[in-house]
Amino acid sequence: MGCIVSTPKDSGGNRRKPGNIGAVSVYVPGLRIPKPVDFSQSLGDQLPKTLVERLNALRTRIVVMAGQEAPTITRTRRRSATQHGGSTLADLHQALEDYLPVLLGLVKDGSHLQYKVQFVWVNQEDEAEETTMYNAWYEVLSVLHLMAMLSLSQANLLLLPMTSTDGYQPKVSEGNRRASIDIFLKAAGYLDCAVRQVLLQLPAELRRNLPVDLAEGVLRALCLQALGQGVDIQLGIAIESTKATLAVKRRLACEMVKSWQQAQDNIMNLPLANGWGEKHHLFVKWKYVEAKAAAYYYHGLIMDEGNTEKSHGMAVAALQAADEYFKESKNACEAFNAAHPFSRNPTLWGTMKYLSEKIPKDTSSKVRINRDLYSHEKIMETAPTLPDFALALKPDEYQLPTVDPSWSENINQGQNDWNQVERDKR
Repeated sequence: MGCIVSTPKDSGGNRRKPGNIGAVSVYVPGLRIPKPVDFSQSLGDQLPKTLVERLNALRTRIVVMAGQEAPTITRTRRRSATQHGGSTLADLHQALEDYLPVLLGLVKDGSHLQYKVQFVWVNQEDEAEETTMYNAWYEVLSVLHLMAMLSLSQANLLLLPMTSTDGYQPKVSEGNRRASIDIFLKAAGYLDCAVRQVLLQLPAELRRNLPVDLAEGVLRALCLQALGQGVDIQLGIAIESTKATLAVKRRLACEMVKSWQQAQDNIMNLPLANGWGEKHHLFVKWKYVEAKAAAYYYHGLIMDEGNTEKSHGMAVAALQAADEYFKESKNACEAFNAAHPFSRNPTLWGTMKYLSEKIPKDTSSKVRINRDLYSHEKIMETAPTLPDFALALKPDEYQLPTVDPSWSENINQGQNDWNQVERDKR
């Protein structure tokens, strides 16, 4: 049950699409924005007034906050906006958490009420300007998606380098980096829950007609992106640690490759055709190529520790592959930033700052040494296969909250009031 209505992009809707989203460490492919809903029109004669008013108040708060603050959240050009944006993210996230348990009352035990309300959201990556659906599970899905996007926005703010008090080059503190990993896992948890617990509640026909923002492939890709960026932070921390071995760094880099490869596989054939969607494709491509540069670099260093011609030949081939992927990643980065809405790289830091210095230097050195030692025929021209490691980083196990107690209280009170009316009639 339920129906879906999509409004074309030329309908003059309110899709948020700033011309410039500023510095990007974590790409957030737009925030879906809810449009107003009057619960009293559809539920006024089926639920107690206090419960309807509470639903109205909770959702109206989200509509107002999201509508006013979405442009601020997605635009990070000015560092002075970060503090304001950070508090806004927390407030809007809290509003969504307050709304969700009350909203879930509409779908409790398969209630018919889930089909009574017309929910409308403005899309970002879909060609349709907005999507309307008479199904409360669509609303739950949209809420989880927005919670995940707000988390990714928060991680982006944490990972924008700040000028240090000692006057040195802008950097990201270790505290911010570690905090961002937790946030990435929370975002992945919301998205994983959306796929495992919510999508399946929608009829197959409605799932096929969801906006591409909420397509299963996009949700899975965003989940994997969050994990991939979390591994990237772990690798950066390992690079700075004197205790982390080359094997540990290679494993992290290879896990990062797997995350981004799976993200790309999930969205490769989806119609992400407008500005936000095209930029999303380019971001995943850039990070996938960047991850391969890191993985081949560490694989090459480990191969070079061997004592055979074969291992040294594999080392040269791996390092050359790392150098080529590194060059390709710079082009992919430029293509991403040039795509509308325009963006720019923050000051280089972390994993890629280190590798941008090491890959060209070590590749040139190792290739020269090994070519002097061995004939050209002994050097592999094809890069060796990277080792396959299972993803160690997992999404947080997020579960939908229990239905708010007000449903039982209000329904019981409503039943008592109705019984009293019946008694008064006798």
